Amino acid sequence: MSHKAQEQIARLRGALLRHNKLYYIDARPEITDLEYDQLMKELHKLEQLYPEYDSPDSPTKRVGEQPVEYLVTIDHRLPMLSIDNTYNLEELSKFGQRTKDALDGRESEWVVELKIDGVAASVIYENGVLARALTRGNGVQGDDITHNIRTVADIPLRLLGDDLPTVLEVRGEVYMTNHDLAQINERQISRGDSPFKNTRNATAGSIRQLDPRVCAERKLRMFCHGIGHCEGIHSTAHMDFLDEIRGYGLPASPFVSSFTTFEKAIAHCEFLTQEIQDIDFEVDGIVLKLNQFNQREALGNTAKSPRWIVAYKWERYEAITTLKNITVQVGKTGAITPVAELEPVELAGTTVSRSSLHNADEIKRKDIRIGDVVVVEKAGKIIPRVVRVEKHERKAVLPEFAFPTRCPECEAALLKDEGGVYIRCPNYQCPAQLRERIRFYASRNAMDIEGLGDKLVAQLVLAGLVSNYADLYKLSSAQVAELDRMGEKSARNVVVNIQTSKQRGLAKVLNALSIRHVGSQVAATIAQHFKTLEELRQANVEKLSEINEIGEVIAESLFRFLHESPGKEILSGLEDVGVEMTQQDSDQEQLSDLFADKLFVVTGTLTSYTRSQIHDIIVQHGGKTGTSVSGKTDYLVAGENAGSKLAKAEQLEVEVLSEAAFEQLISTAEGEAENLLF
Repeated sequence: MSHKAQEQIARLRGALLRHNKLYYIDARPEITDLEYDQLMKELHKLEQLYPEYDSPDSPTKRVGEQPVEYLVTIDHRLPMLSIDNTYNLEELSKFGQRTKDALDGRESEWVVELKIDGVAASVIYENGVLARALTRGNGVQGDDITHNIRTVADIPLRLLGDDLPTVLEVRGEVYMTNHDLAQINERQISRGDSPFKNTRNATAGSIRQLDPRVCAERKLRMFCHGIGHCEGIHSTAHMDFLDEIRGYGLPASPFVSSFTTFEKAIAHCEFLTQEIQDIDFEVDGIVLKLNQFNQREALGNTAKSPRWIVAYKWERYEAITTLKNITVQVGKTGAITPVAELEPVELAGTTVSRSSLHNADEIKRKDIRIGDVVVVEKAGKIIPRVVRVEKHERKAVLPEFAFPTRCPECEAALLKDEGGVYIRCPNYQCPAQLRERIRFYASRNAMDIEGLGDKLVAQLVLAGLVSNYADLYKLSSAQVAELDRMGEKSARNVVVNIQTSKQRGLAKVLNALSIRHVGSQVAATIAQHFKTLEELRQANVEKLSEINEIGEVIAESLFRFLHESPGKEILSGLEDVGVEMTQQDSDQEQLSDLFADKLFVVTGTLTSYTRSQIHDIIVQHGGKTGTSVSGKTDYLVAGENAGSKLAKAEQLEVEVLSEAAFEQLISTAEGEAENLLF
């Protein structure tokens, strides 16, 4: 029986180790928490019955029974140096240039990753078994926190695999989620203790506890992002190292990308800043580091910092306020968006009174309730977000927020997107949707109807004068003049502007109709391809999908709108009132074939052109325009705030042109054409 018990203990330990990796590293658990707990209980029972098979790296030994008497200070085998910080892109670019000069212009890859706002730590494995963990300390020496690191659930006590390094030192950030902090502070108050101010303070106070049982209560986590003293690793570059340690069951930093130039890495920073708004842990910047280890060694370190790494940090602004109410907004496509109505609070120089809560799942995950005291944050002066609830300030029993099951405007039963997070009102005639659709139809980016603003749109819908797009073109000056704050002259101007919009063309109309997945660029591409609404109606889904940059999802959505209610009736109604449904070719002749068969995508805020002007110029020089960046894209023309398209272009190594570079190309082409004439 003893031999069978040994085999059973080994099997259970291996299974638990595997399930830990599936849960914490791969985020694809195969068993429930209850089933996991049952395996743990079974192992614990066997270890008690057969103590001769006990082992310090068993999953049951995460929390030691006795606290340590004091923290021992130990030398780091390699110093844990600090990272140079910068708070603006100009300084960041200068760092990149200095590094390039130091490498004598040699090609280099750069890694971009999040700067987790936690506590730096080093974790050391010897022959695959957790041997020691240290704080950063003064960089030369750190405190031994092994007893507490053993309580961090996503740090394995034994590494997975057979071909393991003799010594593996990983460095990273111990952190706490905002969700866990809310629960911990609730517990702190119930015990008569002071709440923690933020996740970093809570983590710092927890990781240095003498009693590991206290640390275990705090539910700390860790992301590994660096390499210390190692013997026997296989990697020669950082990205490979992250893959290697993931294979061992260690939690590598998330959202990590590599780029072939420092400029491309910088461009990705903006994209990352927008992507991290909904994560549940705190980030105070972005780290850029050289990928290749041999280049890091060549650059070396200063007395304080490595020369091959820099942190692009942003100021974090936090404020505490009260959630007065949760309202919901109905968008033009029916999406129901919950909004936090806040007691006004000053934050980063502005007064914040509202913040999107994104969706129902976000409210549930953060356990946000009306009447709660909440922490609102702006990082880098971007859009405010509700970080967490201060649950310890919840003095009364507050009911959970009941997300509406019916549209707040028309009472239609709401439906959740299949496989998605958004809940929508399916009633196309919903007054709220109608107001939003008409408002967008009249906006500058759509039919550009000057004078038809939000308040006037609301009055027209409420009065029953407008129930669809075509009704706009049936309005008389007298009808409009009867509305609040509308004199005869203003009413006449609005009606004239509405009638003028009939000539905007097919691309503008398609964009203005709020067709799912069809924005301005998709609309322009489709209109240029088919030229008339009638030609477009003749195309099936397959033919639509064949258009460059138009995928199957867009094609199916457009096809349904063209041939099913209510889209079919909407287009017929617009035709009946004389809205132009053709797309004219550019009035100018082709000036050159400079961009022959080249595909351009334009993104960001342009200063010298409107979007349509730059598209016309591209076409005049033989090029084509697309809506999204892919492997087929030849150039991306990027203005200010280019965002995710720029990041995608950098990843795919698509050539990026500033407006100045684009103008230089055009100037060259026009000069060559002039030389041919004379």
